[in-house]
Amino acid sequence: MRIGPYQLKNNLIVAPMAGVTDRPFRMLCKRMGAGMAVSEMVASNSLLYGSEKTKRRANHEGEVDPISVQIVGADPKMLAEAAKYNVDNGAQIIDINMGCPAKKICNVMAGSALLQNEPLVAKLLEAVVGAVNAPVTLKIRTGWDTHNRNAVRIAQIAEASGIQALAIHGRTRACAYTGDAEYETIAAVKASVNIPIIANGDITTPEKARYVLQYSGADAVMIGRAAQGRPWLFREIEYFLKTGEHLPAPEVGEIHRVLLGHVNELYAFYGEHTGLRVARKHISWYTKGLVGSAHFRHQMNRLENPEEQLAAVNEFFAEQAQRGLQLRYLDDLVREGVVA
Repeated sequence: MRIGPYQLKNNLIVAPMAGVTDRPFRMLCKRMGAGMAVSEMVASNSLLYGSEKTKRRANHEGEVDPISVQIVGADPKMLAEAAKYNVDNGAQIIDINMGCPAKKICNVMAGSALLQNEPLVAKLLEAVVGAVNAPVTLKIRTGWDTHNRNAVRIAQIAEASGIQALAIHGRTRACAYTGDAEYETIAAVKASVNIPIIANGDITTPEKARYVLQYSGADAVMIGRAAQGRPWLFREIEYFLKTGEHLPAPEVGEIHRVLLGHVNELYAFYGEHTGLRVARKHISWYTKGLVGSAHFRHQMNRLENPEEQLAAVNEFFAEQAQRGLQLRYLDDLVREGVVA
């Protein structure tokens, strides 16, 4: 897949997720097989007025190309200025958020609330495209609610405005994250425009990725929540799409190594105090489904310094490894006929 001058290594993209797709997570997902990762959304007004938190969100130092930064806002001039700021600071692709369903975003008529105002959508897109010498992409939902699915019209406006790729989450704003994503609208959008279309929503397995690509005709898939604690999902999907076969699931030892690397990158990026708190949710995602993980997460979330947090992680995975050795020993005894 190609976006402007940038040829992606594959058609697997990390969805922008507030509080999740920071630089450490984006870099990790790229190492694990993603062709591109979009930053968590950067509010245009906060960026321009110097919020340190917002500037950190736009930090992509050392990140593998292409660097895509998502901006959100409802004022054409301010959104254009935010786009220029990001390009001047290394962004290679600007992504505009018209898909976020959060009330605090929609209440200021940004995010998916903009889908109600097609003339303003056109003004915003034209302002940003005209402001930067970089490809501009757009992320939307299928509409405001199930009675107002206007993604096809928005896509046509986007193409006419110079947008170079369009990502669509298969739910309306009113649906938030409930129910099942629908791909009929994505297929209709793909049939109505000539720019690349990226399908998003409920893509959790290699089989689902293949199904969505085939059903919708989309050029790429965008994966969000399913990659939380499972960054290797990208390599699994890439391998399956190429071969029709599955890679082996990561062993506990690899999960441990990936988690440790990720947590240490969070400490370095945020500082130990904030990094420890950000790491808690990632540790919870990585360990979900492992034996004893619920009790471990409860205890781990009470720890207040990185040394204790890392020690707890190491102890938990040592127990997982020991449990795995015991199970393999029992399997060997069964095969040898020692036990039934």
